[in-house]
Amino acid sequence: MRKKLKLGLFGFGCVGQGLYHVLNETHGSVEAEIKKVCVKNKTKERPVNDDFFTFDKEEILNNPEIDVVVELIDDARAAFEIVKTALLNGKAVITANKKMLAEHLQEIYNLQKQTGLPVLYEGAVCGSIPILRNLEEYYDNDLLNSIEGIFNGSTNYILTKVFEEKKTYADALKKAQELGFAESDPSLDVKGYDPKYKLVIAIAHTFGLFLKPEDIINIGIDKISDQDLKFARDNGYFIKLIARSFRIQNKVYGFVAPQFIEATNPLASVRNEYNAVQVQGAFAEKQLFIGKGAGSYPTGSAVLSDISALSYDYAYEYKKFHQADRFEFSNDLIVDAHVSFDDTIKISIQDFEQFQSGYAASGKQYMVGQVRLSKLREWSQQDGVGIILAQGATFTPIASTVKKEQVVA
Repeated sequence: MRKKLKLGLFGFGCVGQGLYHVLNETHGSVEAEIKKVCVKNKTKERPVNDDFFTFDKEEILNNPEIDVVVELIDDARAAFEIVKTALLNGKAVITANKKMLAEHLQEIYNLQKQTGLPVLYEGAVCGSIPILRNLEEYYDNDLLNSIEGIFNGSTNYILTKVFEEKKTYADALKKAQELGFAESDPSLDVKGYDPKYKLVIAIAHTFGLFLKPEDIINIGIDKISDQDLKFARDNGYFIKLIARSFRIQNKVYGFVAPQFIEATNPLASVRNEYNAVQVQGAFAEKQLFIGKGAGSYPTGSAVLSDISALSYDYAYEYKKFHQADRFEFSNDLIVDAHVSFDDTIKISIQDFEQFQSGYAASGKQYMVGQVRLSKLREWSQQDGVGIILAQGATFTPIASTVKKEQVVA
């Protein structure tokens, strides 16, 4: 039987206001009512009556009338305390805070088991795309081989403008900031941290592994050079920031990095702030989900979907975590990459497992070949080093215990 839920909302920014509007637009089709909204800024003007707001979190966390806490704030540390306290106080939780979830997912899983209360977070991974519930329900009995795609709308918008309108990276970033797709400090997006957090969450529901963000190597688009762009255009390639995880036998690999892709790749046509997730299973084979990954209404609608699911007592079962197949995470991988670096940086042919080609131009050197993923992580942390995975890159496990196989992307 469907329940009518009474909500306490933390945060009334972009997503919070989006939720407020989409909930009102449903005209009662979702049985839920926002009772109180807790905000931090006492002077900010808001398009809702002041009586609707509180500045004291206890008015929500200790309110016996409130069934569900919806957490939509930016501060990951404060968000986790809200989630933890809400569960211990007998309230279900909905959140869209990917950083908080990525840093505390196993603890949140344990709190759900301890309290018997659900935490739902569809809006935390790729905005409007309903990927987590599909992983939990549609793919629950399929042996999944990989999940990959465009997990960040800000960087995809920037790269779209660079290739379609021939804008410079700096100009495209500035435009993304003006439109609200990128923050004033865009490092979480352009350095690949945001898609990394989302990938950590997705891996838990794809392969049943609880990882920490530091387990995942992330390489961003912030060091892409004009020569990289020229190379892409000359060869008919696009560049996309791709988050991916895949399984080879009992090992699971996962990382975030930009990659050259051909125009025939389905990800090449995913433009602007849209996200895409491609799932490959042993039985269902490849399926592609596309939807807006950023914005007030798309993410607000994902949060509303979680509210609707809670009204039917839905909870994640973490089915892959409980299945018999147990996987181990590894970064022991060799990948095909283009590496560009300033003349002052010492990178040599000997650093490659297999060197293919290289040249120098405009004060930079360019080398192409097969490199250990751990070496790419080391290089990516240096100023003046840009890394883009090759078109059609192969990913080969290093560990001798794994039969030599390759994944081609």
